[in-house]
Amino acid sequence: MALYDQHMHTWFSTDSQTDPADNVRQAIDLGLAGITFTDHLDTHPIEWPECRYNYEGLAKAVSDLRQRFGDRISIGLGIEVCYQPEQMDRILPFLDEHAFDLVILSVHWTQNRALHLPEHWTDWDIATITQAYLGTVLEAVHFVRDLAGQGRRPFDVLGHLDMVKRYTQRYRGGYDITGYADRIDEILRTCLDAGLVPEVNTSTLRQGLTETMPAGWIVRRYAELGGEAMSLGSDAHSPEHIAAGFETAASMLKENGIKQLAVFEQRVCKPCGL
Repeated sequence: MALYDQHMHTWFSTDSQTDPADNVRQAIDLGLAGITFTDHLDTHPIEWPECRYNYEGLAKAVSDLRQRFGDRISIGLGIEVCYQPEQMDRILPFLDEHAFDLVILSVHWTQNRALHLPEHWTDWDIATITQAYLGTVLEAVHFVRDLAGQGRRPFDVLGHLDMVKRYTQRYRGGYDITGYADRIDEILRTCLDAGLVPEVNTSTLRQGLTETMPAGWIVRRYAELGGEAMSLGSDAHSPEHIAAGFETAASMLKENGIKQLAVFEQRVCKPCGL
C-alpha cells in the first residue's frame, strides 16, 4: 500500500512547533510514499493577527527537503484554508498568486464562533452546534461549486467534513452525526458537482473517538453517489502523529467502497490504489 499523509502542520502554523524536517524523517521511517505540508491560513479577524503562515518560508523549506530526501519520499507544498466567506477577497487572490500541490478548505468557525474555543460554547448543545456546523460546511461547498461554474478551482479537498463531533465529544460528552444524513448527502453531492474531494481525517482516532472524520457510513454513501477516491490526512501537529490511524482508515475506506487515494501534485489529482 502506497500511503500519503496529505494533512499536517509545522512551525509555520500557530498551533504547531514542529520542524518540517522532523515530519519528513518520521514519514520515511513509517514507509510512507509521500506527505504534504498544509499549514494554516487563518483569516478570521480574531485569528489573523496570530496567523504565522509564511509562504516563502514554507516553500523554501519544502524545496530544501526535496533536495535532501526527494529520492526517498514525495514531499508536497499545500495549505489549509479556513472557510471565511467575508475574507474571500483576500483568500482567493492569495491562492491565485502562489503555487501549491494541494489546497484544503476546512470549516473551523460557524455563526462567528470557533469550535476549538471553549468560551464560545456557553450556550451550545450538541444538536444546535451540529446543525449549525454542517450548515456552514454546506455553504462552503456551495461556494466552491459556484466558483467551479465560473471555471475557477481554488480548492481541491474538503477537510474533516464532520469535525464538529470532535468538539461536541470534548465539550458535551457525545456526538450525533447520523441524525443529519440528509444534510450529509447534500454536502457529498455538492462536493461531487464541485470537483471537491472529501478528506478522511484520522485525528479523532487519537483524540477519544472510535471513528475517523468522516465515519465509515459517510464514506460508503460517498461511494454510492459515485465518489471514487478520497484524500487521507493525519492532521498531525507533531511528528509522532504522522499517519496515526492510517491502517485503520485504509481498511475502512476499502470496506466502504473507496479503492483509491486522491493524491495531489501541482493541483492535479493522481489517484493511487489502496
